[in-house]
Amino acid sequence: WNSKLQNIEIMNITRENREQGTSLLKVVVDTNDYGEAVDKQLREMKRKANIPGFRPGMVPMGIVKKMYGKGVLAEQSYRTASNAVFEYLQKEKIDYLGDVIPSDEQGDFDFDNNTEFEFLFEIGEAPKIDMTLSAEKDKLTYNKIKVDKKMHEDYRSNYLRRYGRLVDVETVEKDEALNVTLDNGELRIEEAYVGLISMSEQERAPFIGKQVGYKTQVDINELYKKPEQRAAVLQVKAEELEGINPKFELEITKIRRFADPELNEEFFKMAFPAGNVTSEKEFDKFIDEDIERELKRETDYLFTMQLRDYILDKAALAMPVEFLKRWLYVINEGKFSREDIEKDFDQFLKMFTWNYLQKHFIEQGQLTVTADEAMEEAKVFAQAQFAQYGMPSAPAEMLENFAKQIMENKEQQSKVYEKLYEVKVVEYLKSQIKVSEKSISADDFAKLAKEVA
Repeated sequence: WNSKLQNIEIMNITRENREQGTSLLKVVVDTNDYGEAVDKQLREMKRKANIPGFRPGMVPMGIVKKMYGKGVLAEQSYRTASNAVFEYLQKEKIDYLGDVIPSDEQGDFDFDNNTEFEFLFEIGEAPKIDMTLSAEKDKLTYNKIKVDKKMHEDYRSNYLRRYGRLVDVETVEKDEALNVTLDNGELRIEEAYVGLISMSEQERAPFIGKQVGYKTQVDINELYKKPEQRAAVLQVKAEELEGINPKFELEITKIRRFADPELNEEFFKMAFPAGNVTSEKEFDKFIDEDIERELKRETDYLFTMQLRDYILDKAALAMPVEFLKRWLYVINEGKFSREDIEKDFDQFLKMFTWNYLQKHFIEQGQLTVTADEAMEEAKVFAQAQFAQYGMPSAPAEMLENFAKQIMENKEQQSKVYEKLYEVKVVEYLKSQIKVSEKSISADDFAKLAKEVA
């Protein structure tokens, strides 16, 4: 790229255009600019100096300057230059990306003999966003997953299982719970548990069709994959497993299967105490609505990704790519090599540009997120966390307390606000374009999601 010097001089600052979207800022400072700050810091150091042979505060300034003068001069001259750059950017209304960073072209300084110093900084200029959206020209499809019969039956079965009970049966058919006796001649364990539901089809195949009294030889290491499982079943400590012969005779003593509850008045009162579901027809409708609520998270996420890619393509912003790579290297202070940054840069650039565009739409649409909205989102997050640990309906007070903890953590609080702002940006953009809904199969949705990812 051809360098072009802009004849702009404010407070001894010149700006020079470099590669695409990048400017070099040259700042010249001398003792008139930083001298007072240097004297002030040295006086403060003299007051606090603790040097053998001198009482506190009585160290001669000459000694203080000799010991600390060069470091103070370097620090204050750089700080003066850096502050001048930020004042210049604000005064000239220059919008930049990331942060101001020292230039690779910076030469050495002679703080022993010179009083005038030239500092070089780089900025990545923020590209102008010039795009108009309309329902006539901008069209996207919101893909919904079609709830098919198998999906309905599987979800219905899993829901009923919560209220089912184990009943004794004669024959192993699929994923029953087995009580077995294990005996290797030295060790005999009665009423050991074998859960076929946690096994793959291949692993449970040897048990299919078998009845109480069936005996077979098994390897305990294959039957129970984890050492802690084997130790619990054999009633020994984990460190004692090594001395145990893993070959056991297994005898099935009981076969139990989950039986769905009857869809009667008792069930509906227990499962739906609010009385919103009182019949099988209403129950099936509830199941479909519940599935759609579950799927909405996935469909919303896919649409957000598609909308993001569409807006990125339409905006076609010329980002200062090489500057951003240097900026990432500088701010990470050596945590990542330039090769590491290069490897993941395309994905970073996509998200960085999307975040930049979001700020534009937030300002354009005057979008805001209230503290109450953030707290409600934190509760949703808390509810999901409790659900993962087997508490689908955590008490309100518990949710409230966990949500407060989330909002007190700056990093987690920031994520909550980022998510809500993105939701508002997506809704705002949807209002500017035409969105058509389309129902597709779960398989087709998965393929589409994979392509977008």
